[in-house]
Amino acid sequence: MQLCSRKDAPVEQTWDLSLIYAEEKLMWQDLERTKDLVKQFQTTYQGKLNKAETIVNCLDKRGEILEVQSRIWSYAGLALEVDYTDNKLRERYEKVSDEITRMESEMAFVDSEILLAPEEELRAAVTLARGCRVYLQDLIAKKAHMLSPETEKVLTALGRSLGLPYDVYNTMKLADISFEPFTAEGKTYPLGYSLYEDDYELESNIAVRRAAFRAFYDTLKKYRNTTASAYNACVVQEKTMSQLRRFGNVFDSLLFGQKVTREMYDRQIDLITERLAPHMRRYARLIGKIHHLDKMTFADLKIAVDPGYDPKVTIGESHKYVREALAILGEDYVDMVDRAYRERWIDFARNVGKSTGGFCSSLYRRNSFILLTWNDRMADVFTVAHELGHAGQSLYSDRAQSYYDTDPSTYMVEAPSTMNELLLAHHLIRAKADKRFRRWVLSNLVSNTYYHNFVTHLREAWYQREVYRIVDGGGSVNADVLSDLFRKNLELFWGGDVDIPEGAELTWMRQPHYYMGLYSYTYSAGLTVATQAMLRIEQEGRSAVEDWKKFLSAGGTEDPVGLARIAGFDITTDAPLNNTIDYIGSIIDEICSLTEQIDGIRL
Repeated sequence: MQLCSRKDAPVEQTWDLSLIYAEEKLMWQDLERTKDLVKQFQTTYQGKLNKAETIVNCLDKRGEILEVQSRIWSYAGLALEVDYTDNKLRERYEKVSDEITRMESEMAFVDSEILLAPEEELRAAVTLARGCRVYLQDLIAKKAHMLSPETEKVLTALGRSLGLPYDVYNTMKLADISFEPFTAEGKTYPLGYSLYEDDYELESNIAVRRAAFRAFYDTLKKYRNTTASAYNACVVQEKTMSQLRRFGNVFDSLLFGQKVTREMYDRQIDLITERLAPHMRRYARLIGKIHHLDKMTFADLKIAVDPGYDPKVTIGESHKYVREALAILGEDYVDMVDRAYRERWIDFARNVGKSTGGFCSSLYRRNSFILLTWNDRMADVFTVAHELGHAGQSLYSDRAQSYYDTDPSTYMVEAPSTMNELLLAHHLIRAKADKRFRRWVLSNLVSNTYYHNFVTHLREAWYQREVYRIVDGGGSVNADVLSDLFRKNLELFWGGDVDIPEGAELTWMRQPHYYMGLYSYTYSAGLTVATQAMLRIEQEGRSAVEDWKKFLSAGGTEDPVGLARIAGFDITTDAPLNNTIDYIGSIIDEICSLTEQIDGIRL
């Protein structure tokens, strides 16, 4: 269980960044060429963006430059994501980031100057544009919140500095924090972020699991003030920017780019807190009863319903499971899955200094790169399917849309990923008519897909909303305030059914999502859309699949309401979310029923 250094990780379990550049010197050559292109771009367009044709040509040319910059940044940034202990990689990333920030500053005149053009030219540019039409429409909508060209350039130049809170958090978490081994039942165990989140939280042995919990949170506590300072700097900065850009509050500022109303944002948090909590408390009581726990605690929430039935899964087997499950989406989707395994798009390795959790980073009209840590569990198969959902969205939207229009609103970004988890679960259920196997799959669906997106990230969203309310009122936050908020958060959701031991309130220290604006709530929003679309596929078959592929292809050409309409339903009402919560409740009901049939255990 001890983590190896990156250099000792099996090559076949690492991603292949040579898919971006065959060798490092090619990246530096591209960087130098791009710097020259930016200078030519500046000479060609600065001070001349007052005609429709020039505006469109400028945006098209900038899109080409941004596309190359993204490849350069990915090559340097992804290398660091798998080993934050390597200072040479850090130095390279810092240099690349500085150079890209400098180039972005030199191109910062574009948006401001476009908005100074005569209204008739702006309207003509929108009509003339193809690949940048939606970008232009969004830019015009931002006009009331834009600052002077000089100020916008300064803010762009400060981009690296404005991102420091997140850099500090990541450095503390992945490079500096040190976990001592812990002891349980006379045996010593190693400890680390990945080991805790991917192994010990799922450990069926109560003594090991709870000892790991105590050791993990005792170590986090030593870093709480530094982490709180970084987070406070982030939210105060966001509040300042909302004021500078003349938004009424920080929520309006952060939701503006998502094209989401405050009502849609609050609905996700409030309805789930109110209506899902009773179902999840019942699930928690069932786990406690199955495992004969003295009391159900926060440290016990992720253990399996059936720990004796949790077969190990190899990376090769995961390919088979995912390939078969996603075959319903068509041959081109399956081909992407095969390429991801064959061409090493996925970094499975377990090594020191690697980012925790999982993510997918896609390059426009090229391949994607997926990070996770493989632990031989079905949970890892769900993670692979999830991240391939992001890759699949890029596959379809890149093919159909311009560089500017490929990314959907953040509100929808988790829909393609969580859809794949649902397709995987339903494929597994159909594969074998056995009660114990069915319960195992359903419990994976609850403990992985719905717990992760509708509980873990939703509780983050509730807590984040409270933090922004404090900051909006002119206040600030520190470690004590954040811990008190998170304890209240957990107690509100779990009530008297789950004991919240000392240390659990420090869970706010574990997620990087707080440095990404209003992102945490979008997991439940995306999964709501995915659940309704999956149920349509179950009922209607091919026509619903085709609508889903149209949804994926639309990219950012529609707002979230429009994208959901393409998928076949209306998210301006409570119905999709209420239906999804009812569906989760029905899964938990079936797990309880199966447990009574299999084990004779009844709630």
